[in-house]
Amino acid sequence: MAVSFNHTIVYATDKQKSAEFLARIFGLPKPQPMWSFVTVALENGVTLDFLEANGKVAPQHYAFLVTEEEFDQIFLRVTAEHIDYWADPGRTRAQTINHNDGGRGIYFCDPDGHFLEAITRPYGSGGA
Repeated sequence: MAVSFNHTIVYATDKQKSAEFLARIFGLPKPQPMWSFVTVALENGVTLDFLEANGKVAPQHYAFLVTEEEFDQIFLRVTAEHIDYWADPGRTRAQTINHNDGGRGIYFCDPDGHFLEAITRPYGSGGA
């Protein structure tokens, strides 16, 4: 049996604002309303379905594998919007790109504090 990931719910204080942030920074298609969600579609058919939370949002981590060219564009948008970013999940290497596994990666937060990550190589795929 083939099992694949289809969607997840991302809780937000403002679902439209958070969905638009993700789509804008990652260069994704415009978010679409679906039932009580605002949905952002990824290339592989997975969707992130934003839903407004009742109360405080518990930040989660979402990592995105991107091409080198996509990383360049994401990085330009992050820096153009003056978004803080880090090379590591511990947030000890601020305003730095990591080069894990011979690729590049950054971590940054969305409007609700979800910890987003853009990487060009899967972890454990090789390189220093």
